[in-house]
Amino acid sequence: MDDHEMNIFWKKIVNTINDGLMLIGPEGSILMVNKAFETLIGYTSKEAIGMSCEMLGCDACEKIMQTDKETAWCKLFEGRQDMKKCRCLVKCKDGSFLPVLKNASILYDEDQTALGVVETLTDISELTKLDEKVHILSRQCDQKNDFLGLVGKSSEMQIVFDMVRKAAQSNAPVIILGESGTGKELVANAIHLCGSRKNGPFIQLNCAALNEAVLESELFGHTKGAFTGAYGNRIGRFEAANHGDFFLDEIGDIPLSIQTKLLRVLESGCFERVGDISSIKTDVRIITATNKDLDELIEKKEFRQDLFFRINVIPIHLPPLRDIKEDIPLLINSFIYRLNMTTGKTINGLSHDAMELFMDYLWPGNIRELKNAMEYAFVTTEGSTIHLEHLPKKISTAIPPSPVLQLTEDKILPNEKLLLIQALKQTNGNQTKAAKILNINRVTVWNRMRKYGIDLKKVLSV
Repeated sequence: MDDHEMNIFWKKIVNTINDGLMLIGPEGSILMVNKAFETLIGYTSKEAIGMSCEMLGCDACEKIMQTDKETAWCKLFEGRQDMKKCRCLVKCKDGSFLPVLKNASILYDEDQTALGVVETLTDISELTKLDEKVHILSRQCDQKNDFLGLVGKSSEMQIVFDMVRKAAQSNAPVIILGESGTGKELVANAIHLCGSRKNGPFIQLNCAALNEAVLESELFGHTKGAFTGAYGNRIGRFEAANHGDFFLDEIGDIPLSIQTKLLRVLESGCFERVGDISSIKTDVRIITATNKDLDELIEKKEFRQDLFFRINVIPIHLPPLRDIKEDIPLLINSFIYRLNMTTGKTINGLSHDAMELFMDYLWPGNIRELKNAMEYAFVTTEGSTIHLEHLPKKISTAIPPSPVLQLTEDKILPNEKLLLIQALKQTNGNQTKAAKILNINRVTVWNRMRKYGIDLKKVLSV
């Protein structure tokens, strides 16, 4: 086989490699690329050859580039292999960034003179998506659940579950409304996991935790030099969520200037990175959440009404824990199961007094506060049962709310059970409305249902 045939032979081999490959000359120009490089980056061989390798905008190259003209422009050509293998982002022809595993090696001749650098680029975008999927699923699989991490058998939670199923089958924006600690993030996860985009990424961002400049960069990404500290290119959350779901928590805290840009993305599906003029197209379903009254913010001119109309397509209302107290035993069992698994303890449950206190407490922090209380109890409990003394002081010393009753609990009317059944029938099982009819609080309704063994399904079927 002569040299010409050998060159043809090696060219065919190089083009069968699945990883992108390129040869870079000592002066930084691209000398050769393979077919996989063309597919990954978007440039044809004719376009890429002769271009500077800096056109890839690789993050990893920042630390090995040199501006001293008396030395090599790249530390690799000085024989100091500061970059051997690393994860980085490279810029494609269409302006998007591709996460890759990059491997660089110097090619020497017989006299040990550097002829160039051979680099391979392995696409790890699917691996990045899988990492995110594992992260989501791992938070769901460590406990017994009713519905994708959501626990509850109350009528209010059944309505939530039904809305999650319906919302998951749509690509329309979803907004999750509820007090802090009611589980809005879990609902967003559930929508993604049982939706049509479940094989795509699930990206989330808490809008309240960032200032305006950082929030804009997190949403849309930025280019190198866009602002002080922008030492490299960065993908924004919108770009990372392409073909998936993007969960924006605390949407009511977004500054007005960002609201305007967010509205444009929702209307056109296009955005620009900070410091760039190239428009990027994205296919993302937006899920938002807030514990604020957006109507009130609109009246105060702190939230755009047109943005509200865009995100308020499928609203899901999460009830506070004080309104679904019949779910507290289920939640407690779920937390005990998970904490037994993670701590190695064998706690069976709560004492009668502790359970009564949990049922009477108003839970201003909702499910999050209940979870924290259980974690505290697991630390302080030595035996197999959680007692009053094992609970946080704020809860153990709380004064139970006085029921809005004209008669005290020990002055039971003979027809009390009958009145309760009639009220439940009249309200179609809505315990909150039944409590208003009877002029008592909702906890008392639940306690009386338990006391008299009232089965809501049987009551409504009669």
